Amino acid sequence: MKEAFMTLPWWVRWIAIPTVALVVFGGLLISLLTWVVGLLFRVLLFIAVVAVLIFVVRKFTSSSSGGGW
Repeated sequence: MKEAFMTLPWWVRWIAIPTVALVVFGGLLISLLTWVVGLLFRVLLFIAVVAVLIFVVRKFTSSSSGGGW
């Protein structure tokens, strides 16, 4: 198999085969990348909401004398 691959011209090995692989697996790669970016966005959004919640709770609890709202 390796000998058959090595006898191919350079443009087939370095241009044609990767292009075919991108065409065949491109949809899978795009969907995987979209899922990872969406997950990262949700994690960052969760962290931001928790940080704002902590900030608001600390601000109101430190400004009130009785400890309540």
